[in-house]
Amino acid sequence: MATRPDTFDPGPFGSALKAARNGRRLSQLALALDAGVSARHLSFLESGRAMPSREMVLTLAEALALPLAQRNHLLNAAGFASAYPASPLASEAIAPFRAILKAMMDNHAPFPALLCDRHWNVLEASPSAAAMLSPLLEGWTGPPNVFRLTATHPRAPELIANLAQVLHESLERLALEQSLAGDDPVLADLIAVTRAAAARHPYRARSRSPVLPVSYRGPAGLMSFLSIVAQCGTSEDVTVRDLRLELLFPADEATRAAFGG
Repeated sequence: MATRPDTFDPGPFGSALKAARNGRRLSQLALALDAGVSARHLSFLESGRAMPSREMVLTLAEALALPLAQRNHLLNAAGFASAYPASPLASEAIAPFRAILKAMMDNHAPFPALLCDRHWNVLEASPSAAAMLSPLLEGWTGPPNVFRLTATHPRAPELIANLAQVLHESLERLALEQSLAGDDPVLADLIAVTRAAAARHPYRARSRSPVLPVSYRGPAGLMSFLSIVAQCGTSEDVTVRDLRLELLFPADEATRAAFGG
């Protein structure tokens, strides 16, 4: 263990470790017990009085159950190279996963399907999903983001009949994503944007329902969908682990009939 000068600067690693621990709402003692290190050593690492080995960084990242991208960030903050690759989406390295995702989207047709990254930016959309997104992309700049479009696009209240409910559910989904990701400023910003929109569209649930459909006003009339989100859990590639495939299923017979079902 290398010892740093006794300053009060935690350095990049100490700051990143503390932020990740706080994101998990863990005390230093709880994390130390989970990682099998002393609380004193963990305190030294967070304060910058000690620097970790590569193995210690990976041990702490494992104890925190951080996503692969966050583990790489912690390694980089400590001065080490990333441990997990982040292959381009079109690369041969992740071609088997792309084939699986394409098959799932093709098999789901004609119903809507969206492939998103970990921050819910849309990477690919099936034809029916692209048609539904089209009105929300009018005048939109930057990558289409599922939660940002829902929360901020001026046509969202017109197109999403139960927008207040959807915003409420979006906050719960984003809070779950943030709890899994640890300290993620992009997710934190999406939560802030969605919370502001929810304040403009308050939702008061009279009773709890086991499912929450998304009600969309389209050219064929009102359509209701239930959402299933799938993730890949058997890869050590950052890109693959961060993908989210959202499949929308008809919630009623009228919606199924609108798709020719």
